Amino acid sequence: MQTFDLKARQVTDGLAFPEGPVAMPDGSVLVVEIAGGTLTRVMPDGRKEVVAKVGGGPNGTAIGPDGKAYLCNNGGFKWTRHDDGYRRPIGRADDYTTGSIQRVDLDTGEVETLYTHCNGEPLKGPNDLVFDGKGGFWFTDLGKTYDRVMDRGAIYYAKADGSMIKEVIYPVLTPNGVGLSPDGKTLYAAETETSRLWAWSIIGEGEVAKEPWPSPSGGKFIGGLPDYQRFDSLAVEAGGNICVATLVNGGISVFSPEGGVIEFHRASEGYCTNICFGGPDLKTAFITLAGYGTLVAVDWPRPGLPLAHLNV
Repeated sequence: MQTFDLKARQVTDGLAFPEGPVAMPDGSVLVVEIAGGTLTRVMPDGRKEVVAKVGGGPNGTAIGPDGKAYLCNNGGFKWTRHDDGYRRPIGRADDYTTGSIQRVDLDTGEVETLYTHCNGEPLKGPNDLVFDGKGGFWFTDLGKTYDRVMDRGAIYYAKADGSMIKEVIYPVLTPNGVGLSPDGKTLYAAETETSRLWAWSIIGEGEVAKEPWPSPSGGKFIGGLPDYQRFDSLAVEAGGNICVATLVNGGISVFSPEGGVIEFHRASEGYCTNICFGGPDLKTAFITLAGYGTLVAVDWPRPGLPLAHLNV
């Protein structure tokens, strides 16, 4: 494994635990501020504009077939601040009710709630989502930790028009980042607490093939990290590598789709929460460093994968 230090350019700071970056065609970057409960647009010069106040804990974002932003909302966290301003979540918010999938009109800021339950089971902590280009999207539900209890997570498939939601993979231990292979035939998900990356073959609309026991959730093991590490969200390169935002020893871990980590790009702080690709030829990586509330840009060695409904 090769290790590099990120040569990052600060785009903006002062964000309230940013996540879910989306590089827009006009050069701006959408981010959610989990601690602020907002969807925010960051302009190329660093100016910030609140698109919508969505409440709870907006976590992941993607552009849907109607050009609107679709958000995973985890329902909210409790927070602690260190003396130097470093912010981190420490459990479920006191006013938590449920998680949800929301839709935001980027022109008006109107917020709609599409899903809060699946077959009567409330969503606990929706985290990240990816569209498949066929009117549907996959999303992870990491769950919540509270008192002496930790939810078991799941991976869902849902329609953008609000007509269908389906639990596809359960249980999964703290599923976080989710993505699709360049051919759209493989689903990837990263687990936070295990720092493991898994893959499932997609065999139909909202259907995956599952590996037999002892795979804990039917996934094929792609790779993990030694020592104490945690995984957050992810993005896929055009060539198929999977770039996983990594916590504790913060940075981006790059995995081969054939298995195993091939690179690590070290960040300046431990809460490196997400990555997306934009700019010319999709070779600029926009990375959220959430503890200190920063969005940075990095010249990436390879292009990112074009996303359905966005990079067309």
